[in-house]
Amino acid sequence: MGEHVRAGDLDIWVEQVGEGPDVLLIAGLGDPAESWQAQLDGLADRYRLLAFDNRGMGRTPMPEGPVSVAMLADDAAAQVRAREIPAAHVAGFSGGSIIAQELTLRHPELVLSLVLVSTWARMERYERTMVGFWRWLMEATPSERAFLEWFYLWMYTRRAHADGTVERIIEEALAFPHQSPEAMQRMIDAFAAHEGTTDRLPDIAAPTLVLAGGQDISCPPSLGRVVAELIPDAQFEVMEEEAHQPFQEVPDERNARVDAFWRELDARR
Repeated sequence: MGEHVRAGDLDIWVEQVGEGPDVLLIAGLGDPAESWQAQLDGLADRYRLLAFDNRGMGRTPMPEGPVSVAMLADDAAAQVRAREIPAAHVAGFSGGSIIAQELTLRHPELVLSLVLVSTWARMERYERTMVGFWRWLMEATPSERAFLEWFYLWMYTRRAHADGTVERIIEEALAFPHQSPEAMQRMIDAFAAHEGTTDRLPDIAAPTLVLAGGQDISCPPSLGRVVAELIPDAQFEVMEEEAHQPFQEVPDERNARVDAFWRELDARR
């Protein structure tokens, strides 16, 4: 069961489960802590996992004023410190991977290792146009269901659309009472305004694993490869049959890959 935890000047909603080495899970654009449910369920026997709602997402409020990726990274750091965790393995997907990059650059002492799923170093014109379209789509669609049905075309494989996985995720999203389209639009603006980390990624010293989906049309493997090439000694893997959200579509496979990465690092230490 989650709870609000005061971190800095914000009450952040947090879910914590399990025992073992500490893991911080950072969700992507518009996603609450529940987006990590398959990891909270599947890895709690080996790790102490901390997932939270970014500001404006889920049960964490969105204060007045501008939002930036640096601010979101500081929120994540505040959570680690509020729990008196010396350092944690950090995993982020999509927008959460960008927050994880900034967390590692701004607070390197808090990060034991880094897992980046569906990530990029800098938004170019194509990506900025794409997220701008998503922002417009939230206002133009006739219903929340219609928005999700169209938005998820970028997120999930054809397999997930055909086998009912996407329909189940849509029903869960519609039943979740804590989402705000205005807050999500402000988050889109924050990521679109982010200058990126291309020049700073070589400063990351934490062991890093970059995962990409071979079928990801919103964040293709070429973008993740750039990140892996810029971070010293980073590992890069492509899940050829997966799209943007492999941690939800094939959680057992994703969990096994990440678990093996963390186990190897913990064995070295």
